[in-house]
Amino acid sequence: MNKKKEVARGVKFILFSISAGVIEFATFALLDGLTQWLYWPKYLIALTLSVLWNFTLNRQFTFRSAGNVPIAMLKVALYYAVFTPASTILGNYLAETCGWNDLLVTILNMALNLVTEYLYDRFFVFGKTIDTNKKAVEKEQTNSKIDVEQTQQSDE
Repeated sequence: MNKKKEVARGVKFILFSISAGVIEFATFALLDGLTQWLYWPKYLIALTLSVLWNFTLNRQFTFRSAGNVPIAMLKVALYYAVFTPASTILGNYLAETCGWNDLLVTILNMALNLVTEYLYDRFFVFGKTIDTNKKAVEKEQTNSKIDVEQTQQSDE
């Protein structure tokens, strides 16, 4: 495992997750401002939109996976089958029962989601198919060709 590649992968995941977080936060804030709904439906709608965005970008650019999309989506759905009820119940409890600010609770849920989903995606969803898409394979071939040329030049 190349440390430089893994750090770059982590940075990409964080940046794409930030963009998904913006979508989630903006959607939640919009629903919060325009409706009188309870916490949980606002949260679920916002979370769903951000998950779709994040999955698409991270599959293509962070993990560069050519793996079976429906299987990867099913694995992500399994993560959210656990994360969503747990975070919704906890978030609803903190917001409705404990009186915590809805937006603060959402930010805490987003931070928990960032850390746990990266680990889950990296090692379970995409673990065996990382760097297998066309773009990743072409880059690896280009890098190998450059390495061979540099080796030949240094041997001369």
